[in-house]
Amino acid sequence: MRFGKLKSKIENKLVESYKNNTTKTEILKFNSVVLKNKNISKLFYLYDELNSNKGLSESIANEFINKSISIYENTINKISNKDIKPITDWVYGSDYNNEYDVIDDLFSNGITKLEEKITSKKIILENITKTPKDKKEPINIPLNTMVNIANKTIKDYITNLSESDQKKLKTLLSSDTNKLKENYDSLKDKIISKLEKLQEDDNDEEVIKRIDETIEKISTESFDTLNYIKLQQLNENL
Repeated sequence: MRFGKLKSKIENKLVESYKNNTTKTEILKFNSVVLKNKNISKLFYLYDELNSNKGLSESIANEFINKSISIYENTINKISNKDIKPITDWVYGSDYNNEYDVIDDLFSNGITKLEEKITSKKIILENITKTPKDKKEPINIPLNTMVNIANKTIKDYITNLSESDQKKLKTLLSSDTNKLKENYDSLKDKIISKLEKLQEDDNDEEVIKRIDETIEKISTESFDTLNYIKLQQLNENL
């Protein structure tokens, strides 16, 4: 199984969900058939790590790659067709461009693929020894970020919500997304105005700095349900 091919299909499915306004549904499905399976989610993370600039020394990078091969072999053997079928059914018909061919070649166990394995190892080695570049522009659905959002942030955040806020969240999830986004943008402007007024009335430099940081954070955040709830809570406390 070329896992990178499947991963690419899933990433495309998630990207398309933004265009089709089906993000909530697809993230829930992603969480159900991918993230809740610890072995499959481990492979997603492994592929993301090997596909990233990490700034490692050559000796550490070689060790990292060899360890990754061992992890892959130990993990892939624990994944059955029963685990994969719900995913293939979900992404059936999804277009894709396999961004992980090189990693798939590294993990290939075919004897005839020996040359490809050596070549892929060199390419990955060069990639993970490169210094990471600072990127201010958003990246389309990096899967390691999606894992954090769907598996940790949402789970932990919902768990810690009060009963009344959990009810609010359920209501929001069933609401029209376009209408919520309009309300979100309006709420943003309202809160920023309140913060700017507080800033004008305060002489403490530290407080002013914190308000500046909060305004910047709110201004740059994009709409999602959790951010909407957080803004509501902030607005109630201002």
